Amino acid sequence: MLPVVAWIKSLSRRLCAKSPGSLPVGKTLKIVWRVTGSGDARFSATGPGSTVTPAWGPEPHGGSTFQYPGDEWGTGFAFPAPGCWTVHVTRDDMTGTLSLPIT
Repeated sequence: MLPVVAWIKSLSRRLCAKSPGSLPVGKTLKIVWRVTGSGDARFSATGPGSTVTPAWGPEPHGGSTFQYPGDEWGTGFAFPAPGCWTVHVTRDDMTGTLSLPIT
């Protein structure tokens, strides 16, 4: 499982540039999130021709050294095709996105 770390604060960013590392198709990526807002966090991702939900999670995380505002959650995503995938997160009072280049 490959780790990815994200921080979402009531803001959407759509940027999919070449990554210095590889985020491969079909491998489960563990993504750790700090998400502001209230209520449960809900996640999905859209990409080339499909929408996917997490392979696991979201799981609330307890204490951590990832010191940013918001609550910490963990998800695992396996993206089925190469391209730009946009992960969407919503809580009761916020939304955010993170785009990832999958090769």
